[in-house]
Amino acid sequence: MADKQTRNTKPEERELARKRQEAERIEAELAECELRLATLRAELRSLENRYLNLVGAPYSELDELRAQMAERLAAEEPTNERLQRAAKEARAQANASRAAFNEKKDSPAKNFSPSPQLKSAYREAAKRIHPDLTADPKDRERRQELMAEVNRAYQENDEARIAKVVEKYETSPEAVSGEGAGAELVRVIRKISLMKNRLGEIEAEMRALLNSDLYLLKIQVDDANEQNRDAIAGMAAKVRQRIADCKERLQVPAAERVH
Repeated sequence: MADKQTRNTKPEERELARKRQEAERIEAELAECELRLATLRAELRSLENRYLNLVGAPYSELDELRAQMAERLAAEEPTNERLQRAAKEARAQANASRAAFNEKKDSPAKNFSPSPQLKSAYREAAKRIHPDLTADPKDRERRQELMAEVNRAYQENDEARIAKVVEKYETSPEAVSGEGAGAELVRVIRKISLMKNRLGEIEAEMRALLNSDLYLLKIQVDDANEQNRDAIAGMAAKVRQRIADCKERLQVPAAERVH
């Protein structure tokens, strides 16, 4: 009787052990992929904020000056349809540029440079509380909230807060799971499926970010940094020069511009 029970349970236990090893490998891969995605998001956000503050603001001013120039030319020749159309387009561009800048102007322009310790804390958090490590709907919802908090802490370089989030989860009743090889095998298989789905989502988002205009700007900025140049500062200087040129042209009387 005992031998029969052993023969019946051994394959299941062996499969459970194999699936646990697979799950452990995927957990590590998922944590690393989540870290790469979180890092890229934070780097691009930091870059976008710096670009906005140093280049976006001058560009908004430049668009406004261009609109004023176009409107002045249109006012001087009210029957010229081309100038009237150009003035309307320039004003629309200036309004859009100002609205876009005002929407994001309060964002901080700090550079994002995570330490090895911060990255390690993020990996551990992802391995322990990632939403795709559970098949239970309530536990998954709680993990999603906590993982969002971990992402915010990571972006703010707050290693201690990440540790507190993990501790908050691991001391909660939701962290307790049932027993039994059969039930555990089902949970592990479902967990593996969820993690693989998440890996696919991460791959798609990474691909979208790497194909974005903002990432192309990042490449340009990184290349300039290797040559000890500040690409964004250089862009800002060029825009300021164009602003100065526009202001100078606006100060020229119409009679002098004709000649």
